[in-house]
Amino acid sequence: MILDGARRNFLKTTGYACGAAASSAFSAPESSGTTPEAFERLDARSQANLADTMLWLARQAGAAYCDVRIGRDQSGFVFAREEKIQKFSSTYSTGFGVRVLLGGSWGFAGSKIISDAEAGKVVTQAIENARAARLLQTRPIILEDIPAYQDNWAMPVKVDPFAVPVEEKAAKLLGINAAALKAGADYCSSMLWAVREEKLFVSSRGSRIHQRRTRVFPNFSVTVIDKQSGKFAKRESLLPPRAAGWDYVSAFDGEAEAALAAAQAREKLAGKPVEPGAYDLVIDPANLWLTIHETVGHSTELDRALGWEADFAGTSFVSPDQLDRLQFGSPSMTVIGDRSQEGGLATVGYDDDGVRTEGAEFPIIEKGVLRNYQMAMGQAQLIGKARSNGCAYADAPTAFPIQRMPNISPQPNPKETSLADLVSGVERGVLISGAGSWSIDQQRDNFQFGGQLFWEINKGKLGPMLRDVAYQGRTVAFWNSLDGIGGKSTYELGGAFTCGKAQPMQLAPVSHGAVPARFQGITVLNTDRTDL
Repeated sequence: MILDGARRNFLKTTGYACGAAASSAFSAPESSGTTPEAFERLDARSQANLADTMLWLARQAGAAYCDVRIGRDQSGFVFAREEKIQKFSSTYSTGFGVRVLLGGSWGFAGSKIISDAEAGKVVTQAIENARAARLLQTRPIILEDIPAYQDNWAMPVKVDPFAVPVEEKAAKLLGINAAALKAGADYCSSMLWAVREEKLFVSSRGSRIHQRRTRVFPNFSVTVIDKQSGKFAKRESLLPPRAAGWDYVSAFDGEAEAALAAAQAREKLAGKPVEPGAYDLVIDPANLWLTIHETVGHSTELDRALGWEADFAGTSFVSPDQLDRLQFGSPSMTVIGDRSQEGGLATVGYDDDGVRTEGAEFPIIEKGVLRNYQMAMGQAQLIGKARSNGCAYADAPTAFPIQRMPNISPQPNPKETSLADLVSGVERGVLISGAGSWSIDQQRDNFQFGGQLFWEINKGKLGPMLRDVAYQGRTVAFWNSLDGIGGKSTYELGGAFTCGKAQPMQLAPVSHGAVPARFQGITVLNTDRTDL
């Protein structure tokens, strides 16, 4: 489930409650646990020695397998509204976690205090938790044979966002707001969020992996108001979050996009209300990535398909007996999972089970047929697969690693096809751009998606802008109605800075590549009509 940056953050900073479709909070967790200075003194050798001690303690207690994560997370956030900076935060958290497999059951415990004394307590707690879980577990966890690795992986970053002065960040945001207001917006809020993760993974199988990655999310939201009617329209930035440094932010011409956004919001406000009915849709990547995330990404998580994940956003209609049988979409639909795509928010050298991700891309859907699920360690044998495909992630060292999405992306048309080519094949339809509101049921089946911008398509040509548009459908029927996709040159990488899952909730970043796509006979609703 997406927690997308700007909307929830805006609501949180203005005091409104957030719903299930909200975005990631503007304010990061408060700093806790070991201080930055103390962590810096805990050098690589000290961390490794501490991890080895915990592995030894777990084996002495009878654990068949054990892994340890020691790490720190850093977050920086700036929020501006109109001419003022309203919030600035810089947070830092550290901690470690110990996971053991005892008698076929997982046990886990973690702490934000990194010390020898705390390590002994945490190992004891993890062992006790495994024994307690064994009383309830109906079948043992069986781990596949995963190779051991010794590696140091760091995501390439040209300019460290945490080294950039806050004055420069503030100037960037205030410039965006000023450009929007000058272009006719009534309100504009903007934000910049940066996160850095650093983690040491050590396992009883011999892995010793240190990783570091950084991600950034610049965003804004423009609002225009018709003062006579009281109606308003919004347009948010279409720039996606990215695994990158400050160079990604500095290259973003936010002022130009904010001015365009203000003009487009005015045009949308004066646009023609859509007439409900069945239309052919052309959906651009800035909107389609979210539909991919909710209908394909979450429905093919194996823990949901098995019914293990239910409390937070439900299970899945895609049951394991449909593997290699379900015609999920049209033959032109192939979807790949990967953790290696450049700039991908889920890109990393190794997942949190220590599985190497380079060269481990896998088809989830191949020519429309369901071929695989996303899996963490210990799940593959449940569906007759040999091993995990590297989809474990914990959002902090103190959290248990769970199955999370890799980058999930439909593949482009081998034949070069443009957005204009797709539009030209539509007699009566709508072009949709930018992600908006959405809802989906607890089985990831029935859904409704909005958007940012909408244009009428009439006899293969774009017409005037529309408003109050949402499209509705069921996952399999929708993807089987796909009859055209864009070529390689139309590919764009979108994604979610924070996607929520599990109880207690964990947040994970994930990217989705997409191309423009055309769908036949989709139900379109007018979201402002009350007489239907």
